[in-house]
Amino acid sequence: MTTRRKFLGSTAVFAAAAISTDALAQVVAGKGQFGASGLVGNLQGPTQSTVIPTSFKEAPQLAELVKAGKLPPVAQRLPAEPMVIKPLESVGKYGGTWRRAFIGPSDGENGNRIMASDKLLFWDFTGSKIVPSVAKSFDISADGRVTTLHLRKGMKWSDGAPFTADDFVFWFEDIYGNKDIVPAPIADMAAGGKAGKVVKVNETTVQFVFENPYFLFPSMIAGDTLIGGGQSVQQSSARSYGAYAPAHYLKQFLPKYSSEAEVSTKAKAAGFDTWVRHLHVKKDWQLNPEIPTLGPWRTTRPINTPTWVMERNPYYYVVDTDGAQLPYIDTIVMTLAENIEVANLRAMAGEYDLQERHMDLAKLPVILENRERGKYDVHLDLAYNGADTTLHVNMDYRADPLIGKLLGTADFRRALSMGIDREQLNETFWLGLATPGSTAPAEAMPENPGPEWRNKWSTLDIAAGNKMLDGLGLSKKDSDGYRLRPDNGKRLVIELLAVKAFMDWPKHAEMIAQHWRKIGIYGDVKESERGLAFQRMLSGDHQLFVWTNGGTELLYLYPSWALPTDVSNGAYGVEHAKWYASGGTHGTKPSDPHMVRALELFRGAAGQQEAERHKTAQEIWKIMIDQQFHIGICGQSPALMGVRLASRRLANIPGRTCIAQHCRTPGSAHPESWFYKA
Repeated sequence: MTTRRKFLGSTAVFAAAAISTDALAQVVAGKGQFGASGLVGNLQGPTQSTVIPTSFKEAPQLAELVKAGKLPPVAQRLPAEPMVIKPLESVGKYGGTWRRAFIGPSDGENGNRIMASDKLLFWDFTGSKIVPSVAKSFDISADGRVTTLHLRKGMKWSDGAPFTADDFVFWFEDIYGNKDIVPAPIADMAAGGKAGKVVKVNETTVQFVFENPYFLFPSMIAGDTLIGGGQSVQQSSARSYGAYAPAHYLKQFLPKYSSEAEVSTKAKAAGFDTWVRHLHVKKDWQLNPEIPTLGPWRTTRPINTPTWVMERNPYYYVVDTDGAQLPYIDTIVMTLAENIEVANLRAMAGEYDLQERHMDLAKLPVILENRERGKYDVHLDLAYNGADTTLHVNMDYRADPLIGKLLGTADFRRALSMGIDREQLNETFWLGLATPGSTAPAEAMPENPGPEWRNKWSTLDIAAGNKMLDGLGLSKKDSDGYRLRPDNGKRLVIELLAVKAFMDWPKHAEMIAQHWRKIGIYGDVKESERGLAFQRMLSGDHQLFVWTNGGTELLYLYPSWALPTDVSNGAYGVEHAKWYASGGTHGTKPSDPHMVRALELFRGAAGQQEAERHKTAQEIWKIMIDQQFHIGICGQSPALMGVRLASRRLANIPGRTCIAQHCRTPGSAHPESWFYKA
């Protein structure tokens, strides 16, 4: 095994940085765990208060607009019952520009997460309790078939138009219900395979009604799901989900409210070949500054420019305990970084005020060394998902029948997994401090299948891997020791599609390919830009995709990196996802009975109470790990959005935040409650 000392001494990125022993010691103190570093604080965050202030305050620039008659007074802009946030440390003061990095038009999640309070319900800062958000409250019927949301009376969109139950009906009937926009239904809007519906009770009450019990539904609309992710994430990047939409604005782009000829003419005048493509851009808050939103800030300069700019929403529905309308910070300016390396260098130079996205764990010692020069603090936020790096297997690969057959064979996948030296990968890319193993969530999570499943098929065993591959009829090799295809005698090549994103996954893939030489497998690493890689996935044109399994720590709320349930994610076969989401009316049923069984269990869990759901999830995890539908490498670390640099000028910054997909990091820490001390 490569020792940590040897690794650090031989790696160029560290050699050039003159790292002190003290800085590294903070990371590797104790038993070599992140938790012993002194950089992992307690989970913290703001809380909600039920006491509504009797008077309200607003940002100075908004007060000037009120004075000039260009904006109604703050009390008229807020709902009758605004959400009240008790800040982590103290009430803040207005002003300032949050400087931050993004890496291009495909980095929309960078902003979506900051806007996460546009979700109907949310999770508290611990990630364990559902709390109000856009909806002031909810209830679910005793039989689990009806979930009722109670909206905030007088709440408004960012342009001042009323936000009501009509916006839910509009989304359900005219966006989600239009097959030109959403060709296939989503599983989130069905229970027991039966589609649900949205019903307006009155202006501030909306119901989601299902034929079968759906006790999971409140968690779904609080999670990062297609139904509950909120407008910012679910109506950007050509998605059309999220349960509500600004009817008063979007009707002008729909044929139903004029004619197909008229909206097509508008689309062509704007440079689009169809009205649907035009609509996708018009409803995308990242691209269209005119779209009304509910989040704390709104785009004023779009993401497809070198500087993505967001300014405060004057109608934001949240106040602090003193009645000050949030957010405190005026503006967010995201500056384009050419790549992750540039983003990290700028962060260490103090050019960003708070940055966790794209921060490279491998550079942690250098980041620590530069704290005083950059005037920032470093926080490590540990994730609960099983694998920061995962090989996602396309179970419906058709371009090459032999490769498709092998990828669909459990022993082939198991052999690939046992041919990986996770300890070396851990030492090289996680400073030796992650947890190697399968994709199973952390043992602290209620859906963890048991400690023995961490290493199932997920430890280095070259002899066993070779024996499995020989048993599959792949015993013949070329002069370099690589296995030959039984159909044509040529070298067997397995492609790993990788993106340099939250981690340097192409480098991970290259090391894995080197490991596979010992089991006679030639791994061909294809590095791709993120957007192009996802396009390949959606076309089914990938074999193994190297990415995280983030979000699967709560399987039901974000299953798309574990099971083919999401039509916008083709990791395991987009046709399989269409089959699942449509209840079998679209797409292709998986040929693997174990995958079918896992999907059946997953579908049935929606009607179960919480304790039973956890047991079902554990059974699903056992199937997925035994079958190695996804091959885990290392995880339960701060590698993905858990290395957090915070300017010492900022206040109300948590010592540790919840790194989980349903928490929408950093969303559950409510960035609108952060402020500049000076």
